[in-house]
Amino acid sequence: MSAILYSPPVVFGLFLLLFLLLLRLLDRYAVHGGTGGAHALDPYACGQRDFENYVNPDYTQFFRYAFVFTVMHVVALVIATASVSGLTVLPLIYVAASILSLAIIFRK
Repeated sequence: MSAILYSPPVVFGLFLLLFLLLLRLLDRYAVHGGTGGAHALDPYACGQRDFENYVNPDYTQFFRYAFVFTVMHVVALVIATASVSGLTVLPLIYVAASILSLAIIFRK
């Protein structure tokens, strides 16, 4: 039972709860309110307030390669760290989920 506590989803959940608890505790020290200055919501680029040409790069073609990179590294991390002999189902679930996600991202 203690081996399942070290699985990545459980550890992620624990860290998420810890982060939310710290967020609630440290909220009292945050600055609340304030409207900003007269130009708080104006667009700003490269030191110029008024600009005509704004470049908005498109990363949609890059997304699938970044997703494959992320999935493969997470799967490799989970399989490499799953050395407990009684916990062989979790790496198989991750491999199956990664194959499914790769099939989805590269479907035509």
